[in-house]
Amino acid sequence: MSAPRNSFLTVHYELRPAKQVERRMIIDALRMISLAGFPIDDYQYTGLGSIFFVDFILFHKFLGITDMVNAEHSSSQRRVVFNQPYDFIRTEFAQIGDVIPSLSADKKHLLWLDYDDILRRTHIEDILLAMTYLTAGSILLITIDVEPPGKEDGPEQWRDYFVSEAPNYLESTDISDFTKGNLPAINAGILARVISNGLAPRTNVRFFPLFNFLYADGHLMLCLGGMIGSDTEERYLRGSKLYKTNYVRTDLQAEPFRIRVPVVTRKERLYLDSNMPCSDDFRPTEFEMEPDDLAIYREIYRFFPAYAELLL
Repeated sequence: MSAPRNSFLTVHYELRPAKQVERRMIIDALRMISLAGFPIDDYQYTGLGSIFFVDFILFHKFLGITDMVNAEHSSSQRRVVFNQPYDFIRTEFAQIGDVIPSLSADKKHLLWLDYDDILRRTHIEDILLAMTYLTAGSILLITIDVEPPGKEDGPEQWRDYFVSEAPNYLESTDISDFTKGNLPAINAGILARVISNGLAPRTNVRFFPLFNFLYADGHLMLCLGGMIGSDTEERYLRGSKLYKTNYVRTDLQAEPFRIRVPVVTRKERLYLDSNMPCSDDFRPTEFEMEPDDLAIYREIYRFFPAYAELLL
């Protein structure tokens, strides 16, 4: 089994604007789910905190979750412990696949398999475990790198890679399907079929897709997610405002919500926000802005992160 990539050594997890937009959209959705009757603040959050614990901090501050487990397979154990932001977080120094079977059957869970590398057989095994152990009403998020498996290779080698890692979950092995532009769809299809197969032995529960994000703060990343539940959970979800949002996707293999973050200055942002939500024909009068960038900004302005240097 290959060890997970320690990307925190090269990427500052707190300074990824597209990822931060994704987090804020997920929090927005979870708040609506909570208002629909799901006690999200009582859920157990299990994730991969690294040394930054960004998701843990946000889920505690904005959702009130205090039952948290950090699964960390890292050689920097002292650094992980030192950076743990809250005393109630329990860190398990183990692979996430070793932690999933210990998830309590008496709790509802929010599990984020936030991988930082391309799809591997071990990821599929983790998802199958999640489909076995997660209780009805639990939420699963999966993030995967969808860049080509080998930068210097081509469609034939990429096809061979997926045949090796996910042989039972490919819809097609035609080389022409494995273009770089189609790799996000290839990954999404594999993950959707893994989820479906993992739930097949269970009766009276299904997977209700909610998230299908595609974004890049460097590498192109795919995030899929949804809720495991019965007709009861579906009824509660349908009673929420969730499906009125522009970012929710009810099909894991549909066109994803593409998170793009236009480059604007602080002054431009203040001007734009004062006109949000704007009409389709709105254009800034004080500065130039491409219509496509304006349309993108209008989609994400509520979730747009602000960064500033503080001189202390």
